[in-house]
Amino acid sequence: MNIKNVSVIGAGTMGNGIAHVFAQNGFSVTLIDVNATQLEKAIATIGKNLDRQVAKAVITEDQKNTTLSNIITNTSIADGVKKADLVVEAATENTSLKLDIFKQIDAAAPEGCILASNTSSISITKIAAATNRPSSVIGMHFMNPVPVMKLVEIINGYATSKQVTNTIIELSKQLGKTPCAVNDYPGFIANRILMPMINEAIYSLFEGVAGVEEIDTVMKLGMAHPMGPLQLADFIGLDVCYSILKVLHEGFGNPKYAPCPLLCNMVTAGKLGVKSGEGFYVYTAGSKEIKVSEGFL
Repeated sequence: MNIKNVSVIGAGTMGNGIAHVFAQNGFSVTLIDVNATQLEKAIATIGKNLDRQVAKAVITEDQKNTTLSNIITNTSIADGVKKADLVVEAATENTSLKLDIFKQIDAAAPEGCILASNTSSISITKIAAATNRPSSVIGMHFMNPVPVMKLVEIINGYATSKQVTNTIIELSKQLGKTPCAVNDYPGFIANRILMPMINEAIYSLFEGVAGVEEIDTVMKLGMAHPMGPLQLADFIGLDVCYSILKVLHEGFGNPKYAPCPLLCNMVTAGKLGVKSGEGFYVYTAGSKEIKVSEGFL
């Protein structure tokens, strides 16, 4: 399959990162979001991230300009996907929203277009069932920050064709990524392993085994993790962690995946991590200083 035109749905953190990577590698990208202001912010973010790459001599100023010229925006899914060879959905991790988006994509995208989701946990088989082309639906789970992280977790739905899988594997390599193909079960691989670890770290805090900094320091220095599990949860978003754990819990019916009560309370209280300014740590605006929150011990 010859992929030249890529449509990315969702102009948030993941969506703008995915658009950035495709555009930087010579693809024509249409970035789609119903919110025009969000699209403006996304283009500004991509520009700033490209400036960082220029400053580090990763790319030239000409390459930056070419990358930006490869991206156009659209507030309509129907208009934005009508010439696409590949659509990558990167909307909020909400099942009903994704199913609705895929119905719209299926109705408007050309025959032969591959439909991919950046979902971190929602069943690709379930998403594919909302379309009339389940063999062309696949998971393409990028890691955050997309321009930096090398992994792409590729998820085969029950009906995904081998040709589509092979195309997405080769495409990921073209982007300078390392693809890992997995099958469609709750949490796939990345989050089936990561989220229980984060949940156990939260339980350790909840049960008073150790404090926030101690838990993170043990995992950083003892296990060579670049970031402790509680700080990582803050960066992922505690609401996202909660949603993925719910998918695991419901999908397997195993109580070991149930979100820790402390995580449930924090999400209910709006303490979502970096995005809200406070989670397990407090993030001071305009400062890199991170202070441990005092509300959860």
